[in-house]
Amino acid sequence: MLNTLISNKLTNLLQKAGVIAGSFVATAASALTDLPGGPGVNQLNLTTGVTKISQEQSWLHWYMLIICTVVFILVFGVMFYSILKHRKSVGHKPANFHESVTVEVVWTVIPFIIVILMALPATKVVVAMKDTTNADLTVKATGMQWKWGYNYIKGEGEGIGFVSTLDATHREMSENGGPKAGQTVDNYLLKVDNPLVVPVDKKIRVITTANDVIHAFAVPAFGIMQDAIPGFVRDTWFRAEKIGDYYGQCAKLCGKEHSYMPIHVKVVSAEDYTKWVAGEQKKLAAKADDPSKVWTMDDILKRGEKVYAANCAACHQASGKGAGAIKPLDGAAVVLDADKTKQIMVLLNGQNNGAMPAWKQLSDTDLAAVITYTKNTWSNKTGQLVQPAEVLAARK
Repeated sequence: MLNTLISNKLTNLLQKAGVIAGSFVATAASALTDLPGGPGVNQLNLTTGVTKISQEQSWLHWYMLIICTVVFILVFGVMFYSILKHRKSVGHKPANFHESVTVEVVWTVIPFIIVILMALPATKVVVAMKDTTNADLTVKATGMQWKWGYNYIKGEGEGIGFVSTLDATHREMSENGGPKAGQTVDNYLLKVDNPLVVPVDKKIRVITTANDVIHAFAVPAFGIMQDAIPGFVRDTWFRAEKIGDYYGQCAKLCGKEHSYMPIHVKVVSAEDYTKWVAGEQKKLAAKADDPSKVWTMDDILKRGEKVYAANCAACHQASGKGAGAIKPLDGAAVVLDADKTKQIMVLLNGQNNGAMPAWKQLSDTDLAAVITYTKNTWSNKTGQLVQPAEVLAARK
């Protein structure tokens, strides 16, 4: 009986090992080539960038490596030379001196010069990386488990918003052991249903936040990686100099499906971008609510709760208490104010130099709903109801 049980267990283990090995061989046998705008096969160096920042980062990487290599060779060269040529066994005696001004000056000046040679170019690149001013287009990227939400906040395409999710066929492929033998899938686990579309040669500011856990927006070809933190707003920027498709991924371990959270940025010509914007705006118009509809309090509160959870809770928290520099909505003067127009204008135009972004991209109904929700939730019991027509009037 015992022998039978052992035999059965060994058989099961061998079968499982065979399945795993077969899956590995099938994946390894898949025909893979370098992905333009994405990772290369057996890539060791940094990704070839299409922005000035990424090119400067690549140059800085090699510059620092060369300096460190030279310092390493000189220091260890002198050390080993001294050990071999000035050892006691060949008759050398240790020098007897201390407090040498020359030595003190040399080992202070030389490292100082090295630090300056490294700090100046590094500071120049870091400062340029953080300069998000004068952007042609501003996009908010919201990380969520496990997809990205994009909202075009300022510039051509303002008001467009959508969610970008891993392509269903790639997810299915992954769950079945990956690409099959001989199958070419260069963009494996990087293909999405709705890529982020931006125009070429334009400065794109990306505002990052999250609505659940910490994520990170990273696209190696642009030389950018910025954390997306719940309750906080961060930003980065890029200016792509070449039309094409560029790929990245969430760069934080954000949960069990972290590998299913790719980033696909499609860089197009100015003309094609304008056409894309027109097409997206037509889609939005088709979905728009009638702003003349009069809502009841119960119905608009239900709508407002959903809008708040999808767009506002990431910063202001579900409790309305805010976090860090983010102001609370629970008990806020502008929320409690009898003049509803004040809060409407904040959502339409933003405030504090963009710390609170404008939400013009939301429909009149969504804005009316979320304002009503904040005015009648938590300790806020104003009884005020904002209708979509009031928001529409404030837009004009």
